[in-house]
Amino acid sequence: MRAVVVDAVRGHPEVRSVPVPTTPANGVLVEVRATGMCRSDWHGWAGHEDIAFPHVPGHELAGVIVDVGSQVRRWTPGERVTVPFVCGCGRCDWCRSGQAQVCPDQQQPGFTYWGSFAEYVALPAADVNLVSVPEQVDLTTAASLGCRFATAYRALAARARLREGEWVTVVGAGGVGLSAIMIARALGARVVAVDRNLEALAAARELGAEHTVLADGTDVPAVISELTDGGSHVAVDAVGSERTASDAILGLRRQGRHVQVGLLPPVEGHPRVPMARVIGWELDLLGSHGMAAADYPEMMSLIREGALQPQHLIERTIGLDEAAELLPVFDQATVAGMTMIDPSH
Repeated sequence: MRAVVVDAVRGHPEVRSVPVPTTPANGVLVEVRATGMCRSDWHGWAGHEDIAFPHVPGHELAGVIVDVGSQVRRWTPGERVTVPFVCGCGRCDWCRSGQAQVCPDQQQPGFTYWGSFAEYVALPAADVNLVSVPEQVDLTTAASLGCRFATAYRALAARARLREGEWVTVVGAGGVGLSAIMIARALGARVVAVDRNLEALAAARELGAEHTVLADGTDVPAVISELTDGGSHVAVDAVGSERTASDAILGLRRQGRHVQVGLLPPVEGHPRVPMARVIGWELDLLGSHGMAAADYPEMMSLIREGALQPQHLIERTIGLDEAAELLPVFDQATVAGMTMIDPSH
């Protein structure tokens, strides 16, 4: 099969012919019809994750099952499926209670094993992790859910418990940030979007952001406080940097809730967080690590009914060759919305 292969940390990705993965006994082999590229893939390439090389990235995917392991009971070849970016073991207490996103023995395509920047990908523990894609949802849309959209959905609906009429600040209007804006509006919240890219802020306004703030050296928390009459109820850092996390936290009102979605790699020591504000204002700091397959039906139902339309967040679709060139500079990408990959191109 053709796949994007990276040989070392920050190595130049190349499209090569490599063996098709072996189907796990408890898993399936999927022909990848669509896969997303997001900032997490760049973090892996940059060495911020513990990855064995050579490596094939890619963790947001949808496709068609072509082979099934001997221990799989729920799935057959030909079915259209997607998968969360966190795959649970299926055996532990967390998996059995529907919380596979925090499984201590989790696997992640594109991180702990070869991922979906390829024509085929193997997925473990299929009976726990796979999600059926309804005929009304195309596979490119389904692939866009696996990391950014599902993470944003759970971050706001389950972790922050966002309520109608509340203010939410979304810092970073990329794929996960725009997803959060769309979901927040669907939940009846009012949105402030923050980004350093005017194109991204324009996309945020189109999705219903009531206010946009250009992060161009201005005092972002002060602007948020003024716009929201004292600070937002909920903040989401969809970027993952010391500055964006601090801006999001300092823009909260007293007893506000912050959800950290963007990865915060300790590139130059641990990132500093304004904990004095957290303590003095009794803020809640929450992490959100994707969403388990068990929680997908509610979100997928809203998509099928048209209440949520993640397909509008897809900015472009590229092939594997262009993906290999884009990955090393994806942290600098100015495209608003999601970049999807069609391995057949």
